Amino acid sequence: MRVLLTGGTGMLGRAVLRLIPADVRNLEVIAPTRGDMDLRDANSVRQYLKAHPVDAVIHTAARVGGIKANVQDPIGFMTDNIFISTHIIEEAYKTGIKYLLNIGSSCMYPRDYRNPLVEEDILAAPLEPTNEGYALAKIAASRLCSYISEQKGYAYKTIIPCNLYGPDDNFNLELGHMIAAAMMKIHIAHCNGDSEVEIWGDGTVRREFLYADDVAKFIWQMIGNDASQLHEFPADLNIGLGMDYSVNEYYQAIAHVVKFKGQFRRNLDQPVGMNHKLMDITKAESFGWIPETSLAEGLEKTYAGFLRYFAN
Repeated sequence: MRVLLTGGTGMLGRAVLRLIPADVRNLEVIAPTRGDMDLRDANSVRQYLKAHPVDAVIHTAARVGGIKANVQDPIGFMTDNIFISTHIIEEAYKTGIKYLLNIGSSCMYPRDYRNPLVEEDILAAPLEPTNEGYALAKIAASRLCSYISEQKGYAYKTIIPCNLYGPDDNFNLELGHMIAAAMMKIHIAHCNGDSEVEIWGDGTVRREFLYADDVAKFIWQMIGNDASQLHEFPADLNIGLGMDYSVNEYYQAIAHVVKFKGQFRRNLDQPVGMNHKLMDITKAESFGWIPETSLAEGLEKTYAGFLRYFAN
């Protein structure tokens, strides 16, 4: 079985490559770079797929960022992600690839709708404004997969992970998600001997973060020895931790790992996004989903990756 992986240089893509199962027979994974196949260019995708026939696609590529990045460039986050997903999904379908696993996002769910969120809640109410463009692009990709599956009998499925983190995260104060950005802030404060670190908002909003390697392992469980088993899965499937923590708790846990002894200052003038978006993982559990990595263990591994990244 030959599998095409998009986004192989991203956090989840790297985890997928790192955790290729040794017991899957005759498995070959190709992970083109942007120079090999530009997902924003339909012709580039079309030509690459014709030149490199595959049996299945794992689509992890996306333009991602935290609240600040999404607020600053909603046009870019919407258009880039629509192109990235539409081109690979449509061209895979036109090329005759029958199996595709698309990675969605918890941003697809309505703002503060219910807790926990079930797959049927998508499009049930307005989205969170701070990342609406990104969310709309992800919803469009999920729906396109569903249309192709329903009309053509292909198995194009979407898994919807909660927020992810890991050793290959984007540790950037401007572009990174909450854990990566918080780790950067706290590490800098610790190294500089600063007495405090700023938290956006009052820190009481709750978030569900999952270690990326756990998702990568489940992706390979879904693909298995034969990607045709994707037919068994629902169109959309939540993948989460099954519990959430407040932003204050995440900052405290990161401070413990970094050994930062200072205080936290809340900036109530900054955006915080949704109050909560815990996802219901009942369906995934029925397919054997079990999150393996605790927050403490995941943060330790993530900080080790953080230190390696800045040592190079």
